[in-house]
Amino acid sequence: MIKEVCTYIFGSGMGREKEGLKMTEALREIEEKRLAVLEKHLKNGVIFEGTGGVVIEEDVVIGTGTRISPNVTLRGNTSVGRDCVLTGGTVLEDCVVGDRTVIRSSECFQSKIGSGVSIGPFAHLRPGSVLGDRVHAGNFVEIKNSVIGEGTAVAHLTYVGDSDVGRCVNFGCGCVTVNYDGEHKHRCRIGDYAFIGCNANLIAPVEVGEQAFIAAGSTITDGVEDGGFAIARARQVNKPGLGVRKLAAYVRKKNG
Repeated sequence: MIKEVCTYIFGSGMGREKEGLKMTEALREIEEKRLAVLEKHLKNGVIFEGTGGVVIEEDVVIGTGTRISPNVTLRGNTSVGRDCVLTGGTVLEDCVVGDRTVIRSSECFQSKIGSGVSIGPFAHLRPGSVLGDRVHAGNFVEIKNSVIGEGTAVAHLTYVGDSDVGRCVNFGCGCVTVNYDGEHKHRCRIGDYAFIGCNANLIAPVEVGEQAFIAAGSTITDGVEDGGFAIARARQVNKPGLGVRKLAAYVRKKNG
């Protein structure tokens, strides 16, 4: 809208004074429309902690009791349920959100988010993501074109792409579903109650069974059966005294 206003004004050959007046009037109209939308939601029981930087497009639907902080943007065909919390920096575009969901400073696009979900801070839901009820997608988590079953926790620093994840799965820190081979995208399938240890890589296409356990630091290339335990990492070898020799130059440099 602002881009169109600027194009109209500066492309019309008006004098500078008239341009300034026209711009002021155009911006006033934009602000009045923005505040009118907020007032409509306020009357419907939405709670605004402040109106600064809150942008809500006209077709957005918001349930009663939802609390919105400053600097939140809701665009397109977005629907937010009752008693949700959206904190500053959150952007939702063409998303459906259930009730009692908390989204902290995160961006979500063309996704479906269940009830009682916790997202963020600084998470990113890319198009095609479906999060079941009570899912937790924590800080610096990215989910793309994936279905995440109810009660699953993807706590932090993890990428889940092109995957079908069951109920109550636990992802440790730093996990990756390795979905792209340079030419094609492939899917991972992870069963209910599976446990994915920290810094694990699942090389798609691969299937991890129900109640399967993936040990931390593993790179999984073959399927893991239901109830199985998979570990795929090099055995640790300690070399006495080698650390001192390797770090001698480093220590001398740090000591001046």
